Amino acid sequence: MLLDASEVVSANPMMPESHKRKRATVESLYDTSQAQSSVLERAQEVEVSLDPKFPSLLKVMLPSHVTGGFWLGLPKKFCCEHLPKQDIMIALEDENGEEFETKYLADKVGLSGGWRGFSIAHKLLEGDVIVFHLVTPSKFKVYIVRSNGLDELDGAIGLMRLDACKKMDTGDTTACEREESETLEPISEDNAIAFNTKSCPISDHSESESEDDVGFEVLDGLRLSESVVTFEEVKCMDDFNVLVNGLIINSEFSKYILNKYYELCCSQNSFLHEHLLEGLNCKLVAGVISETVNIADAIRACNITTPEGNFSTWDQTLKAFQGLGMNIGFLLARLDQLVSLASKSKRFKEARLEKDQAEEEMRCLEAKLLEVKEAVNRLESEIETLNTSSENPELVFQEVAKSSW
Repeated sequence: MLLDASEVVSANPMMPESHKRKRATVESLYDTSQAQSSVLERAQEVEVSLDPKFPSLLKVMLPSHVTGGFWLGLPKKFCCEHLPKQDIMIALEDENGEEFETKYLADKVGLSGGWRGFSIAHKLLEGDVIVFHLVTPSKFKVYIVRSNGLDELDGAIGLMRLDACKKMDTGDTTACEREESETLEPISEDNAIAFNTKSCPISDHSESESEDDVGFEVLDGLRLSESVVTFEEVKCMDDFNVLVNGLIINSEFSKYILNKYYELCCSQNSFLHEHLLEGLNCKLVAGVISETVNIADAIRACNITTPEGNFSTWDQTLKAFQGLGMNIGFLLARLDQLVSLASKSKRFKEARLEKDQAEEEMRCLEAKLLEVKEAVNRLESEIETLNTSSENPELVFQEVAKSSW
């Protein structure tokens, strides 16, 4: 059973001369970084003691590995050669046999979900070196070489060396006969990763990771920005990055949304999110930007028959975003203009309808008036005829009434 690099035991006096010479070399070449070099050297000695049948790698802990984003990028070459091509769960087994499940993201070549828990549980600090031993395609045995525990590490290396040398009695001398051709490099932000397999020597950062990973860390698709770029410096879509709290959050958007947002920013010659309130969650900012793009698209696609409720909802949402600091006054102005035009159009239609109704009523009244006029004329004619008659109807009536039977 492989032992943890943090156990305290006495140093092994039988340590091979090759590793003693390595220590001397490191001390003479890198006087200005003796502490870091010593940690890496000791971690490398732990790695040398591991079963060479399984690939291994070293990882020096940077601030972003143990605080904040808790994303652990792995050497791309190592991942391509030894890890699956799809996202899987990878177990990290510590010295006590306890396993921690982590999510391996194949496209981003690193450990995401679960790494934070492992880091916190083992109190990892910047400068610590982790030895990863890939014992199965989905399981690493993990050895921690602490930057503040060098005395303890001497004992751990000695114990592992003793375990490795015991194999010589059974004919397995590989662990004690590793080649002395490996060399150490000084540790820096740009030279923080090394890995080793039975067919691949230790490599520095530039050899083992893609160029896209140099200069920043990947945090579940988010990236630490190297510098703040003004919008005037953005010449094309390839230069366009959505920067929030020092992180580039382009990965939070679909290609369509990102392109549309770029067009909106170009229309105002500025980053619309540039003055958002500080400290807002990246997911919230991404949601605000995405919804802004959706509303902008809806405004461009609306027509005169769009329900008033839609305009009201868009207006309330944009005003809320504006309160957070989004520069979307131009969208609100366009929306106000459309609402005004829609209101005028609605009133125009209503007025026309009312006019038609009034005209119809007037036609009805005119027809009725004509009918009344005709009745008046007829009655006047009748009255005139009766009035000019030679017989008086009243006198005739009296005579008829009083006449004999």
